[in-house]
Amino acid sequence: MRFDLNNGLTLKKLETRAGKAVFELVDKNRDHLRQWLPWVDSTKKEEDSLAFIESTLQQFERNKSLQCGIWFKGELAGIVGQHRVDWPNKWSSLGYWLAQEFEGKGIMTKACKGMIHHSFEAQKLNRVEIAVAVDNNKSRAVPERLGFKMEGTLRQKEWLYDRYVDHAVYSLLKSEWKGNAV
Repeated sequence: MRFDLNNGLTLKKLETRAGKAVFELVDKNRDHLRQWLPWVDSTKKEEDSLAFIESTLQQFERNKSLQCGIWFKGELAGIVGQHRVDWPNKWSSLGYWLAQEFEGKGIMTKACKGMIHHSFEAQKLNRVEIAVAVDNNKSRAVPERLGFKMEGTLRQKEWLYDRYVDHAVYSLLKSEWKGNAV
């Protein structure tokens, strides 16, 4: 599965052949990603990234999620994907991360827009959620730029190495979606 967005930006369903590229990108951005992502310290070798990809492929086969590599001008820049799809209630939650060198180019906003388009148009979902650490301003800017509504704060939602962090929860309904074209 592949989504060609524009200006050299492509989303591709994660496949095992991307394991080395994913690990190298995480390893190169370890300090940057560790600020907000609790899994960074447990990603110690290429096999860890490969195991992650294999688990996402199993979830995809069961129609439970879709995880995509974000490719910018042929280079892996990060990952965007559905944490899960709740088919009976027609909603999904998105998660994402981007290597530091690719920040500030609008890449993540466009990647999320592509995933939202897929969620609403191809999967016929009604709701997309994004939950992000309250103090992660760069990540919070993505749903805010895309017209999501902040629904509230989940207190001490996630253990992040040495402390709990609160999450801001955002949602967008299909009826509010104005980004019909990606």
